[in-house]
Amino acid sequence: MVNFLLERTAPLPPDEAWRRLTQWPRHGEVVPLTRVTVETAEPTGVGTVFVARSGVGPLTFDDRMEVTLWRPPVSGAGGLCRLEKRGRVVTGWAEIEVGPGPGGRSRVVWREELGFRFLPGVMDPVVRRVAGYVFGRAVNRLLRRG
Repeated sequence: MVNFLLERTAPLPPDEAWRRLTQWPRHGEVVPLTRVTVETAEPTGVGTVFVARSGVGPLTFDDRMEVTLWRPPVSGAGGLCRLEKRGRVVTGWAEIEVGPGPGGRSRVVWREELGFRFLPGVMDPVVRRVAGYVFGRAVNRLLRRG
């Protein structure tokens, strides 16, 4: 199990940064070899379930997530979303925090605890490095694209 933290400042108001980061199917557009399917009806809120399926051919795995905290930014206050990973292979949680930043920008903090069942702990440094790169790139792309 690895923990990592990403911090970004985006030239967007917090509500727009939040919208871009929490449109779950868009994550599949920015994470290689991944497709995201939302299994529950809109709008997103506590109880929303979605699955990120990653891989190629028979080498695929599902990252099934459920929204357990949903507090969008309002009236200058920051927002927080917590996702619990409920899959058979991928475990852990993620938190997306969006709030006001300097100069009318948004401050984004992405915290995650990520684990893969059946993967030995000796692989944690590799998982941390790859996850930081992949998720960092995904967050950057999500924030850039409207």
